[in-house]
Amino acid sequence: MPELIPRASKKLLIEALGDTRVVLLQGARQVGKSTLADEIVDTDHPAASVNLDRQAAREAARSDPEGFIAGLERPVLIDEVQRGGPDLLLAVKSAVDKDHRPGQFFLTGSANVLANRKVLDALTGRVETVTLWPLTQSEIEGAGGNFVDSLFSGAPPQVEGAPMGREALVRRLAAGGYPEALRRNEARRIRWFDSYLESTLERDLADISDAHKLREMPSLLRLLASQAANLVVPTNISKGIALDRGTVEAYIGLLETVFLVRRLRAWTPGIGNRELRHPKVYIVDTGVLLHLLGADEQRLADDDQITGKALENFVAMEILRHAEWSEKAPKLFHYRQGRDEIDILLEDRAGRVAAVEVKASATIRARDWRALERLRDAKGKSFRCGVLLHPGEGTVPLGDRIFAVPFSGLWA
Repeated sequence: MPELIPRASKKLLIEALGDTRVVLLQGARQVGKSTLADEIVDTDHPAASVNLDRQAAREAARSDPEGFIAGLERPVLIDEVQRGGPDLLLAVKSAVDKDHRPGQFFLTGSANVLANRKVLDALTGRVETVTLWPLTQSEIEGAGGNFVDSLFSGAPPQVEGAPMGREALVRRLAAGGYPEALRRNEARRIRWFDSYLESTLERDLADISDAHKLREMPSLLRLLASQAANLVVPTNISKGIALDRGTVEAYIGLLETVFLVRRLRAWTPGIGNRELRHPKVYIVDTGVLLHLLGADEQRLADDDQITGKALENFVAMEILRHAEWSEKAPKLFHYRQGRDEIDILLEDRAGRVAAVEVKASATIRARDWRALERLRDAKGKSFRCGVLLHPGEGTVPLGDRIFAVPFSGLWA
């Protein structure tokens, strides 16, 4: 694997710096934010740089935010901006209100600093946010396509000769998408994931939260991993952990803020009732998911329960990452209507939909895509494409706008 893997989000960031006063590159620790930001300011958008991981800079930013910002040469890259606290972002807002030139502040953060309502309200209209997720398989493989855009074009990837069976996916799922984890063998990844989770839960959460029971976070995260790709019901989770329902909801939100967990809302055809059903929960990186479950590559290959959970989590998070730089910029949901369930449903701003169902078996039957057919018939022309992803050999049409596609279509 090459030392520096080109990131699909780079183009988005360069475009944003060309017309927006503040650009925030956010994402989990160790996904390559600093590397990508340094690459951009070295070649595409020259800027000064300051890193708030360094104690002197951090203390200056916290003690006198407005003075700190006023003293910076612009344009400037501020790395790990969440370590400066919310008042630093308010000082950025004050500065760009006086000077409307684009590209003045290029920020990176390992926590979603815009989750703070005060900061979000202050920076609305002044900031563009790009999320950098762990590497997609298409980035790792050097493929240039976007799976989400292919769905909305009605022409999913045409794959031939893909390796059949889930065994071919085991290494990909277990390694995940963090560059450092990808460089390690299975035994060394275990130690890396241990250290990664410890530092994220202890350091990044402490930067953004004054909660007093953060010691319960590791238990909550493991519990959520056991529920991955399932509906998340806070009342049920609270029964298995020493936290009340409201605290569970707040803590899941914090885990989303540091990009360890992602919830997908339920989709329904109406606009006003999308918040009424329970969301599904996913662990953002499948390597982290398997680590939390205590599952190694062999168990992933042999245990159907682990495999099914891991495959849906893997597909949902790959599609989420593709959606970040998709031309259609769709929203992701899960779908339940009567007896019909579809793992991932995407909807663009024009109301057009695409849908993906995940199967762990190479052998598929008509009932496996029946829900896709019913959704197609209900949505008519606004239904762009339905795909059944499975460990098969090649792309096969299953009917009007419905296809079976090997998992490798995600990085074709």
